[in-house]
This record gives sequence, C-alpha cells and structure tokens, in this order.
Amino acid sequence: MSITVPFDVTREFAVKARAPEVFAVLSDVPASASHFPKLARLVDLGRQTYRWEMEKIGTAQIHVQTVYASKYVSNARQGSVVWTPVEGEGNALIGGSWAIAQGRKSTRLVLTVHGELQVPLPGIMKMVVVPTVTRENDKLFDRYVANLTERFGGAA
Repeated sequence: MSITVPFDVTREFAVKARAPEVFAVLSDVPASASHFPKLARLVDLGRQTYRWEMEKIGTAQIHVQTVYASKYVSNARQGSVVWTPVEGEGNALIGGSWAIAQGRKSTRLVLTVHGELQVPLPGIMKMVVVPTVTRENDKLFDRYVANLTERFGGAA
C-alpha cells in the first residue's frame, strides 16, 4: 500500500548574472543539481537523462527517500530547460522547466516543477504524510532558489 503525493512548485525570481551565464549553469544538469539541497546522488543514465537520489528524510522508523529520473532538453535561443519524467525509475515522476529571460539589468527566472511521489505507507497516514512531504518539498525548493541566487551574484 502506498500514498500518492502530488505537487506543483513555481518560483519566480531575478538574479544579477546575465542570461547566458545562468543558462550555462541551469542547462548543465550536474552543475544545477549541485545547488539542490539534500541530493545524495545524481546518476547520469546517458542521453541527457539523470536519476536523482535524494537523502532520506523522516525518522528511523518512518522515512522517505525520493528517487526519480528525468530527461532534459535545453534550448539556448529560447532560454529554456525542460525535463520530463522517465517511467520505471524510482518512486516519483517529476517534470518541469526553467524559463530564462534577460532583462535590462537582471535575468528573470521562472522554475516550474510538477510531479507525484509514491510513499510506501498505509493510506490511513495520508492526512499526516501529504502536508509533511509538501512542506519539506517547499523548503527544498526555497533553499535551491536561494543557493542559485547566491551563485548568480544575488537577487536583482
């Protein structure tokens, strides 16, 4: 028995770095992933496909480890990085995108992530698990954005 935890994340922010520098980091999956908190391991599966293995979160008795794979497609001209879920890898299906746009004095970024996580716990725990996983997920993405903002010279 497992619980399905759907999630959608959107973060919009601006940084001081120029769009080509931002795109270079975000389109390089290992470079971008190095800024993501609690990433235990990133595995290159070839053909721009990567498996993300997150650290376990929770207690010794009840914990969750998110594992998933996504295929990445980058387009410098459009300022986009898009990833789609790969079936059969781990316990989550996660897709999303980066939109990168150069402004006059800053680069505007929009991160959109959507997916679902399968948590191997009985359905009776759903009312506790879903908000907990959602809250932890939000914290991870907030920290990721903060790490990238610092990497790109601060907020603009």
